[in-house]
Amino acid sequence: MIQITDKSQCCGCTACASICPHDAVAMQPDAMGFLYPVVDEHKCMDCGLCEQVCAFHKNYDTDLNFPVPEAYAARHKDMREVETSRSGAAFIAISDWVLGHGGVVYGAGYAEHFRVVHKRATTKEERDEFKGSKYVQSDLGNTFRQVRQDLKDGKLVLFSGTPCQISGLNSYVGKKYREKLYLVDIVCHGVPGPNLWQDYLLFLEKKQGDKICQVNFRDKQEFGWTAHHETFCFLNKSKICRNTYTDLFYQHIMFRKSCEICPFANTQRPSDITLADFWGWEKVYPELNKDDKGISLVLVNTEKGKHLFETVAFCLDAKPVKLEDCLQPNLLHPSVSHPKRNKFEQDYVKYGFVYVAKKYGDIGWRHKIKVLRRKSRTAKRLFLSKIGL
Repeated sequence: MIQITDKSQCCGCTACASICPHDAVAMQPDAMGFLYPVVDEHKCMDCGLCEQVCAFHKNYDTDLNFPVPEAYAARHKDMREVETSRSGAAFIAISDWVLGHGGVVYGAGYAEHFRVVHKRATTKEERDEFKGSKYVQSDLGNTFRQVRQDLKDGKLVLFSGTPCQISGLNSYVGKKYREKLYLVDIVCHGVPGPNLWQDYLLFLEKKQGDKICQVNFRDKQEFGWTAHHETFCFLNKSKICRNTYTDLFYQHIMFRKSCEICPFANTQRPSDITLADFWGWEKVYPELNKDDKGISLVLVNTEKGKHLFETVAFCLDAKPVKLEDCLQPNLLHPSVSHPKRNKFEQDYVKYGFVYVAKKYGDIGWRHKIKVLRRKSRTAKRLFLSKIGL
């Protein structure tokens, strides 16, 4: 039976819980909201399936992969889709084709109070909830079982998610049902704990004295594609911009422990197609994103992915690029955890979100002192450069 003694060895993909024929494995949250498998020994038949299906390791299945993925810069020709998507809306072109052929699309959406969960969509309206970045680990629930049932029913299925989720699903479904399953992963920076996100929303609502009705992890419509600003709309029609969560995210201080050893942070992806923001576009095709509306990086990893991408290419302005011109850090190595990541978790468990946001984030006097010191150092450097020192 599966037993997690080292949290860094589990990505929470749910494959082990999904495959158990006796429902002996349940995904249970830790203090930060990360889900881990726990076995009910009274139900467990010790068949070993939960251990066999685990695909969070360096030997994950890449049998169908090209030796080197084909890389493209891409943007949807419909600017309405681009403006309402996180980057260039390549995912919309792909998922539109699947839906247009009676298929099903799975992606990250919202449950109550903007809890991030994986959902099943059979219409464009349902699929549109998957647009936009969601910097939280999604709760997969029984999604894997739903996917396999759709495949058993002969449906075309597109599943989008982080590479660890993709690898887990691929292992769970197996080669028997892989023919009609298209896998699309994102270049993932790391996943924060769901409880931190929920606590942050409650903090903002308390501060504002109102309920949040809309969230945007990166509001490109107001600030442009290259900006990283959170915005929140409230029932009273007010709107605020904050960077507290973003600041903690980019410190790599609240990621799941498995993110620091992610085996998928390379160019041999566990998917048919990989999508991401295209950082460095201005060096290869500056005309594609001169309006700062967003542009997608597309890596075509398998023959199936190539056929799919070529099929939807008429919807896109797509240009081939050299792989070496679009290698983001997380296509080379996992994110490096903050040296105080464990202390951050201990403080969060003991004192709560507001405390860690003040101690490590942009709330309170500590942050103000850091800003003043940074400005002072910058001013000093400028002064010394002017006098030639």
